[in-house]
Amino acid sequence: MSDQTKPILVAVVGVGLVGAEFVDQLLSLPKEYFQIVALVSSDATLFAADGLAIDRSSWKGVYQQSKGPTIISALAAELYALVNAGRKVVLVDNTAAETVAHMYPNFLTGGVNVITPNKKAFSSDQELFDSILRATAQGGARFLNEATVGAGLPIISTLKDLVATGDTVLFIQYILPSENKLSRTQVTKIEGVFSGTMSYIFNNFSTPSSGGPSFSSVVKAARDNGYTEPHPGDDLNGADVARKLTILSRMIPVLREALPQGYKSVDTRSLVPPALEGLETGDQFMSRLPDFDGEFEAVRAEAQHENKVLRYVGVIDVEKRVVKASLEKYENAHPFATSLGGSDNIIMFHTKRYGTRPLIVQGAGAGAAVTAMGVLSDLLKLANR
Repeated sequence: MSDQTKPILVAVVGVGLVGAEFVDQLLSLPKEYFQIVALVSSDATLFAADGLAIDRSSWKGVYQQSKGPTIISALAAELYALVNAGRKVVLVDNTAAETVAHMYPNFLTGGVNVITPNKKAFSSDQELFDSILRATAQGGARFLNEATVGAGLPIISTLKDLVATGDTVLFIQYILPSENKLSRTQVTKIEGVFSGTMSYIFNNFSTPSSGGPSFSSVVKAARDNGYTEPHPGDDLNGADVARKLTILSRMIPVLREALPQGYKSVDTRSLVPPALEGLETGDQFMSRLPDFDGEFEAVRAEAQHENKVLRYVGVIDVEKRVVKASLEKYENAHPFATSLGGSDNIIMFHTKRYGTRPLIVQGAGAGAAVTAMGVLSDLLKLANR
């Protein structure tokens, strides 16, 4: 078997909910295409340069018996050696760790491709993002991050297709400033419900009918159902939406450097009452949230009086150079009011071809299965390149 037909070597970092689902999905594919060489978590590292002897029924037991230390730099050295031996190597980062994200430039410079749902590297400060672009250009490796914005939803890939077929939409391929030859391409506007948690909360809290459950009771239900972070304030502060907006904004040439501090530069409206911002635990937060139900009820009543609903949305307005995450009101007939259910995401793309009736991508935007699917889809794209 030649180097070109040998399986792609995959190192998986993070084997929690999403990571474990990804490994299961990957091991269901024919073994001649992909070979797992590493399973890594904060507790242990399992590595074999010639591939781990695992299958869907055995990998968890084999991994749980491993006791190797977790040293990402040591894993990097092993992967560089495989690249130097002529193998195609991919790091799949299923964590949300800053430390791993900051290693992306090193991996890419060393020729290791990176695929991830981890938003940290692409939504943090401009310096880290630029270093990733430089590393990609220098090392020839690629990074793919479809799952950072809509889990398994084809948000980024849809935009790439629009560009490839000549629509005057944003230029999706990541390029260095000196290579920006297509800066004229532009999207008019991107807007959507990017957070599954916020979607669930406002689908249940704000409806066309009068009244409804209290805000705190809806947040409690979302937490009980596992839709929120352990501390619901980490969802209600809007940071997750701001990160996704940053990732998309940096794909638009005219906006790519508009958010120097990443998601912190996004105009974000937090729904965390100021009096609750300092609470450390989710239980403390939930015990006091009912004190502010009256404030949220007033906002809901105002929207219902106007025949509108409340939705927490992200907006990228290219012409106005506005990137914001905020609570907005929409007419009862608007797709954001009529089309959403559960924790769905819905994203609208306004382009030349889709000016009158915007292109809409909608579906489950959270969950281990769909997120792992988005990661696996990127791996298949890399294999078919």
